[in-house]
Amino acid sequence: MDARGAATDIAQVLTAAGHQALLAGGCVRDTLLGREPKDFDVATSATPQQVLRLFPKSNEVGAHFGVVIVKHGGHHVEVATFRTDGSYSDGRRPDHVVFSTPQEDAQRRDFTINGLFQDPVTGEVIDYVSGQVDLQAKVLRAIGDPQQRFTEDALRLLRAIRFAATLGFTIEPATWQAMVAQAGALANISPERIRDELAKMLVCPRRADAFQMLADAGLVAQFWPEVMALIGCEQPPEWHPEGDVFVHTKIMLEMLGDEVSL
Repeated sequence: MDARGAATDIAQVLTAAGHQALLAGGCVRDTLLGREPKDFDVATSATPQQVLRLFPKSNEVGAHFGVVIVKHGGHHVEVATFRTDGSYSDGRRPDHVVFSTPQEDAQRRDFTINGLFQDPVTGEVIDYVSGQVDLQAKVLRAIGDPQQRFTEDALRLLRAIRFAATLGFTIEPATWQAMVAQAGALANISPERIRDELAKMLVCPRRADAFQMLADAGLVAQFWPEVMALIGCEQPPEWHPEGDVFVHTKIMLEMLGDEVSL
């Protein structure tokens, strides 16, 4: 059984028990883009307790946030209850959650292209945030107020760069302006979380684009200030007519090829 089959089975069990269950987030985005999703998440009207009763061998470590990891068909599938998030006092996780509807759940997510749902059986796409329009236009746009989205979790600043670079999308102006304004908030994010996002950018084929956007948005200065020193660092023109060391480094990143190890 593949990952999609496992998620579909779980959704059908939930539906048969009287709950609504949909594929959610990145797996829907990637499917619509013709990319193979790495994993499949299920969003449901069932509470964590109801999910656990249907799948008693599941992992409930995220039940406080409405998240249960269901083990099925050799896969671990994240099953999350539709929710609305409370305030984010630690800039990472909501202080509390309120179980809600798919419409409200979509509004708490980061970007419109990640706010889509799909019926795993019929294939119908449920879109409350105009994510399909942005997918077709190749635009990355924060859901709702971009300032609020980045205040909730500053790691979204790096996720925006990663999605734009890996997908070849343009960041919508208001979202970009909020990213520049909120760049300093990365100081509140742990080095481990920053490292993980940076690693994903550096091994993607468009890593040079990510490198440029990190500098343009003022994000790289928050955690990797040595990179900013490359800008304007001149080289002997007879050996390096391409420009300064920053440009030289971008060219190196472009020449690595698509498939590279970290």
